[in-house]
Parts: sequence; structure tokens; C-alpha cells
Amino acid sequence: MLRDKSLIPLSRQHQHALALCVRIDRARPIPERDVEAWQTEIKRHFQQEIGIHFAAEEKVLFPMARYFPDLISLVEELVVEHDWLRHEFARAEIGKMSAEDLPRFAGKLSQHIRKEERQLFERMQQLLPPQEMAALGASLDNALQGASQSCILPGQATRLRAGND
Repeated sequence: MLRDKSLIPLSRQHQHALALCVRIDRARPIPERDVEAWQTEIKRHFQQEIGIHFAAEEKVLFPMARYFPDLISLVEELVVEHDWLRHEFARAEIGKMSAEDLPRFAGKLSQHIRKEERQLFERMQQLLPPQEMAALGASLDNALQGASQSCILPGQATRLRAGND
């Protein structure tokens, strides 16, 4: 199903986070010397976009989804995943992730995003009439105002190199 324009800002941010996940996956095995650079990049993603993204979902999207009984358990799963992911972002911020933690983090973040896109967003588009989707989109736009509008560029150590593709 095509993504409703009201959800496109969240989907665009999902693409940015998925790009980070793909780069982490393709960088494996991650040399110990690069772990700090990856953690710095993960921290930047959270500060500039993902933290604001999570808050917008929790304050705007999830409460709307909870009006539909068949989405309540899914929303509860997503909230638990947000908590786990926040904990991992906090670990990156204080330099507590290891080279082995990074792919696990990327895998969980990727799974979470795909669950939101394939299950929550698809179902919301089916359940909400166009005028309610438009109102949801306006609320999301307002909640996302502080987020970066462009993809965060990788640092030297986290940039994919020829031969790693």
C-alpha cells in the first residue's frame, strides 16, 4: 500500500535510521578502533532525529492507534521497543557499546522500523478516514519540527568503503 502523505515524514525518518542499520551491518566485523565513531554517529542520530521521532510517535501516533482495539497490543510492543532502543542509544552516548553490540542494536532498530511501517502504518491507513489522517499528519508535523530534515552524514570511520559493499 502506498504511504499516506500524513505519515511520510515518519517514513522518511525511518529511511534515515534504516540507512544507519544497513551501514552497521555492512561494516561487520566492526574493528574496535571504529566503535567510538559508530557510537558518536548513533548518538547524533538520536539527538537530531530519533529522539524527536519517538516522542512524536508516543504523543501523537500511538494514542490515536490505541482507539482501535486490534492495534493496542501492537502499540504496547512498540512502546517496549522504544524503551529498549532508548536504553541502547543512551549506552552509545556514554560509550558503553561494543563491536558485538552494534549489529544487535542495528538489527533490533531495523525490526522495529519494519514493524511500524508494515503493521502500524498500514493498519492506520486502513482504519482512519482521510480527514482524520490529515489531522494526524498536521499534529505529527508540529511534533517533528525540531528534527533534522536531512540524512545525517557518516563520519570518516563509519563511511562504507569500496570493497565493503
